[in-house]
Amino acid sequence: MDKAIRLDVVATTELGHVYQIEVQVADQIFIDQRSLYYWASLYHRQLQQGKLFNELKPTIGISILGFEWFKKDDRYHHVFHLWDDETREKLNEDLELHYLELPKLKHLKRGPQSALEEWLVYLSDIQGEGLEAIVMSNPMIGKALSIEEQFKANAQERRLYDMREKAIFSDATNLAAAEAKGEAKAICQYLEVRFGVDSQDLQEKVRTIRDLKILGHITNKIFVVTNLDEATALVEDYLVTQ
Repeated sequence: MDKAIRLDVVATTELGHVYQIEVQVADQIFIDQRSLYYWASLYHRQLQQGKLFNELKPTIGISILGFEWFKKDDRYHHVFHLWDDETREKLNEDLELHYLELPKLKHLKRGPQSALEEWLVYLSDIQGEGLEAIVMSNPMIGKALSIEEQFKANAQERRLYDMREKAIFSDATNLAAAEAKGEAKAICQYLEVRFGVDSQDLQEKVRTIRDLKILGHITNKIFVVTNLDEATALVEDYLVTQ
């Protein structure tokens, strides 16, 4: 998906609302903390010396993901705000985080039914008649496609793009993601050898764990459990702490 870096922008509306749009291709185990960090940075930067707190404007983070982050949910669009846990009363409108998972669009088994879905399908690298239909329906996507072609034709911009793309794969966060996947795979292999097919459900739970520290704790203790029930209890105890 070579559209990965194109929409990494910050925009301010006429009302002063701040939007941060970021596309992530490679799986990131810290995507929630990452988006909160960027949101906090943008919100903080609004308040220059001498300004009052009531001058702060809503800040909206939009993360377009080339991987599935919410494993237990088939919805491709999740929106988060600050709520009271009991009454569900919203604190204010200032924090809003959107997560859009491109792979889940493939599960819809239908064409796009909104402008948002059209843009997401475009970002998923659709080609041929499907792309032509979206361009006909949404002229702004046609304009974006034209800009994309100009971009590809510009050797200097393409070189900068390639450099940025390569940087992603050397990012420490991506390394941590790879380490976490490797740790989870090792635990699952042990469960398979020790308990066989009966451990399949437990293996699925292990694969949902992205915290490398938690996986390390499980690895340190999993080899001393005597049965599958103990192994399940061990994993579920750590799942509660995630």
